[in-house]
Amino acid sequence: MNDSGDGEGTERAAPSRRKDARRNKATLLEAAAAVFVTSGVEAPVRDIAARAGVGVGTIYRHFPKRADLIIAVYRHQVDACAEAGPALLASGATPHAALRQWIDLFVDFLVTKHGLAAALHSDDAGFDALHAYFIDRLVPVCSELLTAAAGAGEIDSGIEAYELMRGVGNLCIGADNDPRYDARRLVGLLVTGLRRPR
Repeated sequence: MNDSGDGEGTERAAPSRRKDARRNKATLLEAAAAVFVTSGVEAPVRDIAARAGVGVGTIYRHFPKRADLIIAVYRHQVDACAEAGPALLASGATPHAALRQWIDLFVDFLVTKHGLAAALHSDDAGFDALHAYFIDRLVPVCSELLTAAAGAGEIDSGIEAYELMRGVGNLCIGADNDPRYDARRLVGLLVTGLRRPR
């Protein structure tokens, strides 16, 4: 009888612990992303630990190498951007408004990841699949938003998601090196220019 009760308690506790572990890891990744924004990917691990409210050992337990942490942050940010698309489409005033909001998030992802681009082109084999992951996760989301906006008659059909994302990416190049260059404003003009004249 006691054994049965203990087993049930353990079974109930296990999913709860897994959920807590996922939440803690997400908090850690969000803290790392925030530190990367201000200090770059070479920021001291102790700064990330302090922001996350954990010990340095906790970070090394999850991510033994800095490359592991950078990859995890990158994937986490890509996933957040991908998941935002359908939510914005469901809650936006119009599909074009949802597209604009999503592109803003995409720009934030591109221009605030100091050092990630250089890291992604390093020789570390762990980075090889990340570009494909980025494309596989984000192009379909952008395509869904474009299709919805075209279906609502707000933009012309036939605009390719990859082409638009590539254009946005090109407008963001060098944005963090020149304070006079406002990538967000130029991208905003690009997205506004997609709208059909009324």
